[in-house]
Amino acid sequence: MNETTDVKAIVREKYAEAAARVARGSASGCCGPAPAACCERDPITADLYDAAQAGAVPEEALQASLGCGNPTALAELRPGETVLDLGSGGGIDVLLSARRVGPTGRAFGLDMTDEMLALAEENRRRSGLANVQFLKGEIENIPLPDDAVDVIISNCVINLSVDKERALREAFRVLKPGGRLAISDVVVRGEVPPAIRRSVELWVGCVAGALSEAEYLAKLAAAGFDDARIEVTRVYRAEDARGFLAGQGIDADALAPEIDGRFVSGFIRATKPLEARPARAAATGEAASCCAPSCCAR
Repeated sequence: MNETTDVKAIVREKYAEAAARVARGSASGCCGPAPAACCERDPITADLYDAAQAGAVPEEALQASLGCGNPTALAELRPGETVLDLGSGGGIDVLLSARRVGPTGRAFGLDMTDEMLALAEENRRRSGLANVQFLKGEIENIPLPDDAVDVIISNCVINLSVDKERALREAFRVLKPGGRLAISDVVVRGEVPPAIRRSVELWVGCVAGALSEAEYLAKLAAAGFDDARIEVTRVYRAEDARGFLAGQGIDADALAPEIDGRFVSGFIRATKPLEARPARAAATGEAASCCAPSCCAR
């Protein structure tokens, strides 16, 4: 298998295992599936939802959460809007979004894992929400038409994609002009030790596939987005690193100090311009109009 196929297959397998654990009544993994004991100290997934949000969704939706942030709390959703969650897992962010946009709005969830989709459908049924729909597909090939949604959210999923450029172009495509991207993701600051970059298991765990802040902003601009910015919400220290390196066949004690403060969770915002020339230019190979400072400098 090539790298894309290999990573995608492992992501699908591990998230299927996480869904199965929740279905059996066990806690899911950390950001990526791992023993439940890890989750008790996991710095990435812990305490993302307040009591009111946790109480508004089925327990299984909360248990299946593998994210690194809470995009629904920061996305400024409005009644009547259409929202799409990329990599929706057990559906927690879709269900919370559906409540925020109300009965005149709509919330879509997209996931490629059958087991997660089945869990999400059961959580939708238990929630009683009628304005929710889960779709099977990949974030690099979103099964929705152009200009279909007002807001895209995602919770620690973009970094799992080997083809992040395509995933962001697809997000741009399905957003309506003026639409908003409001996602949580892990971002890296500085160099990442090769031992972490090589580990596909850690890719599933939302670490090895992380982009730097500059890379993320550049890829958003290349996809056509305006006003891209990253707000850091959590900084992971050496002690946190030992938690997510544990059990990965890596010398956690040796590597943890090297990545102290290098990984952060961030809330990433961007907008699709009302006139979407940059995305069309990127798709056709034409020269793009000025959409980033580096472009304007030329």
